[in-house]
Amino acid sequence: MRIATPLLIILISLSSCTTTRHAGDRVEPKTLVRVENRNFLDMKIYVLRGAERIRIGTVTGNSTEVLVIPQYLVVGAGLIRFLADPIGGNQAPISQEISVRPGQEVELIITN
Repeated sequence: MRIATPLLIILISLSSCTTTRHAGDRVEPKTLVRVENRNFLDMKIYVLRGAERIRIGTVTGNSTEVLVIPQYLVVGAGLIRFLADPIGGNQAPISQEISVRPGQEVELIITN
């Protein structure tokens, strides 16, 4: 019996910047990841940067959610990977490393 491993597909697209205002009227663009979970299992989504693993949210099975990537993860080179950890599963696929800039929207597709 073969167990299907979820596959992560990443699409990077520039979108109109969504902004957040901080003290001093400094405007910082939000960096987003749109996660399309085509798997039936709920997935905990993490951003991996070096040895860090930062949880950014949960996406239920067969649904799409937009999650915010913390600004401190996309400064400078902004090289990150994503990890989709299935709740009730034992295989957690990791995406390729990509460069993400503030204000970008990245699309992450989790297949069956």
